[in-house]
Amino acid sequence: PGEIHAVIGPNGAGKTTLIGEISGFIRPDAGRVVLNGEDVTGFAMHARVRRGLARSFQITNLLPDFSVLENVAIAAQARDGSSFRFFRPAWLERRLNAKALDALQLVGLAHRAGTPAAALSHGEKRSLELAVALVQEPALLLLDEPMAGAGREESAQLLNLLRDLKGRCAILLVEHDMEAVFALADRISVLVYGRVIATGRPDEIRKDEKVREAYLGEEAA
Repeated sequence: PGEIHAVIGPNGAGKTTLIGEISGFIRPDAGRVVLNGEDVTGFAMHARVRRGLARSFQITNLLPDFSVLENVAIAAQARDGSSFRFFRPAWLERRLNAKALDALQLVGLAHRAGTPAAALSHGEKRSLELAVALVQEPALLLLDEPMAGAGREESAQLLNLLRDLKGRCAILLVEHDMEAVFALADRISVLVYGRVIATGRPDEIRKDEKVREAYLGEEAA
C-alpha cells in the first residue's frame, strides 16, 4: 500500500497494453489479473472500479462542456454504483459534490470547481483526471503517462502532486519522463517486447546492464 511502482520501456514494449489488461479495457491472452487477492481477470471495468481500481488515461478523457466539479461528481456517482442522471435528489447532489470537492482540494483545483473542463490548461486537465480517479477511492491507481504533453512547469506541478498523493493508495505508473520516474518510483520494472527484463529500486535499475542496453542508454549512468 502506498508504493509507486513504475513501468518503463521503449515504444511498443507493451506498457499501455499492460495497463489496459489490468484495468479490464483489454482481455489478456494468458495469465491472470489479481486485485487484493481476488482474481478479477473476467471482470468488466466497472466491476474492477468497485473493487478499488482506478485509471487515468493517456489521452484526456474528460467531459469538456461540464464543470470541473461536475466531472468529478459524475465519477463519484459511478463509483457508488448509480447510473448517471442529470437530475439527482438534493441529498445525493450534496453528498457527491462534497466528495468531489474533497478530491479537487487534494489536487489543488477546488478554486476552479465552476470552470468548464474545456477552459483548463493542459496541466490542470491532468490534475482534474487525477481528481476523477481519486474520487473513486482506489486501492490501486493506474497512471498512463500523466506527464504527456506537459511543459516543464506543469510537469513539476504534477510531480509534486503525485508526491503528495503517495501513501493514499498504491500507484502503477507508466511514464516516458525518466526524470519523473526516478524521482517518484519506489520500484521500477522494465518491459521490452512484452517481457519484464528487470525489476528493482531506482538505483538498481540505473546500474543494470540489460536496462542500459535495452532502453536507458549510457547517459542514465
